[in-house]
This record gives sequence, structure tokens and C-alpha cells, in this order.
Amino acid sequence: MIPVFKPCMDDREVEAVTEVLKSGWIGLGPKTGEFEDKFAKYIGVKYAVGVNSATAALHLGMMVLGLEGSEVITTPMTFISTNHAILYNGAVPVFCDIEEDSLNIDASKIEALVTKKTKAIVVVHYGGYSVDMDKVNSVAKKHDLKVIEDAAHGCGGEYRGRKLGSLADIGCFSFHAVKNLSTGEGGMITTNDEALYKKLIKLRWMGITKDTWSRGSEDSKGYSWYYNVEGVGYKYHMSDIAASLGIVQLGKIDVTNSKRKEISERYSKAFLGAGGIEVPKAKEYMSKPSCHNYVIKIGKRDELNKFLKDRGISSSVHYIPNNHYDMYKSCRGKTPVCDTVWKRILTLPLYPDLKDEEIKLIIDSVLEFQK
Repeated sequence: MIPVFKPCMDDREVEAVTEVLKSGWIGLGPKTGEFEDKFAKYIGVKYAVGVNSATAALHLGMMVLGLEGSEVITTPMTFISTNHAILYNGAVPVFCDIEEDSLNIDASKIEALVTKKTKAIVVVHYGGYSVDMDKVNSVAKKHDLKVIEDAAHGCGGEYRGRKLGSLADIGCFSFHAVKNLSTGEGGMITTNDEALYKKLIKLRWMGITKDTWSRGSEDSKGYSWYYNVEGVGYKYHMSDIAASLGIVQLGKIDVTNSKRKEISERYSKAFLGAGGIEVPKAKEYMSKPSCHNYVIKIGKRDELNKFLKDRGISSSVHYIPNNHYDMYKSCRGKTPVCDTVWKRILTLPLYPDLKDEEIKLIIDSVLEFQK
């Protein structure tokens, strides 16, 4: 089967991990710090905090903004981590409808959902195509709200020339196995706020004031066992094994994203003339999509899914709207566009190592089905 997603790795990642294994220091250490510094510089922010997943990033990112007891305006078109993190923090999701074309939160509908309880807005750059951040930040400024970017799909993507993850109070990234930048499992929190950064550093390592590497590297006389605990924290830190992969992957991200863009454009060129197939399209402010996934809209979605499977091609649906799950059905917010459009979306294979003959098979199969 041709998979929907596949990590893009080679001997450089193998060598990087081998180096860490041989060093004898494989947990939170110097490679994690190096990755954080390089990632912050790449995104264009002052600070980056490595964690073990985007779920952890979202949990801690919202925690330092103090959202407990509030309402958070969010999108239903996302993986459940986005909205579970709101619940982790004792807040309540309020669902805003999405744009039919981009599948992003419809920024023009956010303000109508703001109440006295609203404290934040969470946006997801679906597929790596940016949300209209000028509109979002304008509403946030007017009502004194915090903004969290879920950039799990967006590593390397840009909005009006600025990197996704640098456009809000907090940015959250995923380095899951299938993401554009992969460490197997992992995530990153980005911010320009020094106070938030200092809180995040302690929260990701059990509330401890100094991690193990710092206690060893900062004392010229050797390892210092002493530390203080200033509050409840979590075992969310990144490891140097994951960070070593991240450093190599970061050096490739612009090249691999360009390959994703080339494949996406090849798909779109073939499908646009077929009739009955809607393809992803970048709006003027989406200056550089990261092209994490390739999602078409088609009338007989489930039939096409089976048709492709019979030809050795995997496809999937991203996502079932979160407010269709039992636990979220009672949440406020009507989403008629999302309720309708999700029934037509299908994710086709997209990853940098997709072979030319595989791309051709996918295109030919979709066109054959549509014909």
C-alpha cells in the first residue's frame, strides 16, 4: 500500500542518533538546547521549549496563559489534542465554524462568539495553510484575548512572509512521525514572552528549578544534586535522541516542504480539469504553505476511499469534526459549514519520498474514479 504519510529520513538522522547514543547522555541535555536555539531562530521568535508532543505543548502553552474557568474559541476541524488541551486546563471550548475552502477557522465569525468569559482563541493552520491572522489578532486585541497557534501542520509555513508559530502569544508544533519535521514523537512551544518562557521551562520538567544537565554542566566542581521545586509540573521534556533527529530535520525542512509543494501542484493541475473535484488553494496571505497534507473535496468520498484502497493506495479523512464526538456535543457554537463539508474531504498521499510512478498511479486512479 502507498501510505498517506511517511517520514523522510536518511543516513544523516541515523548518524545523529548514533552520536547521541555513544555520548552516554540521551535524555534532556545539550542537543535539546541546541535544537531549541536553532528552532527559535528559524521560526523568528526569542524562545523555544522542547517537549515530548504537540499535546504537551498545547497543554502547557494554555496553562501559562491562565485559562482556567474561561471559554476558549476554537475550531472543530482538528485533531482532538487541540480541544482536549482546553479541557486539561479547566476551560470550555466554544466552536467557531470554518471556511469551506481552506477548512480553517473562519476569522470573520469569531467576534460574535466572544462573551465576558472568553479569554483566548486557538487557531489551527489546517494542512499548513495559514489562518487569517490579521483578523484573528485584531479581534483578540479589541477584546483583550490571548491567541494560541496550533502549528502542528505548519512547520516551515508562512503568513505574509512570517513563519507560522511566530504570530501569537504562544505557538505549538508537532514533531510526530508523520509531520513535516519529525522526531518520531515530540513537540515545541514558541513565544517572545520571557516570563512565559521561564514558566514553561519549569513546567515541562516537573516544576524543578534546574534540569539534570544544568545541574551537571553549570558546576565546575562536578555534578550538583541540589534543586528546588516551585510548583506542580509535568514529565513533558524532550530527549536528546529526539532533538538530534530534530536538528537534522530542521536543516532539511525547506527542501522537503518544496517537494511537498511540487507534488501538491502536480495533483492540482491534474484534478482541476476533471470536474467535481475541489483542490487546496492558497489565499493571498498564505505566502508559503507548508503543504502538510493534500485534501480534496469530492461528492462520493467514501466510495473513492474504497476505490483507491483496491488499487493499493491509502487515503484518509482529516478530521471528523470534534463537536461530533459525544463528549463535545454540548459545547456552544454552531458549525453548519463544517458539518457539511467534512463529508466530502479526503486526504491523499503526500510526503517528499513519494515516487514519480506512485504519484502517477494516484492521479490516474482518482481521475478514473471520477470519470
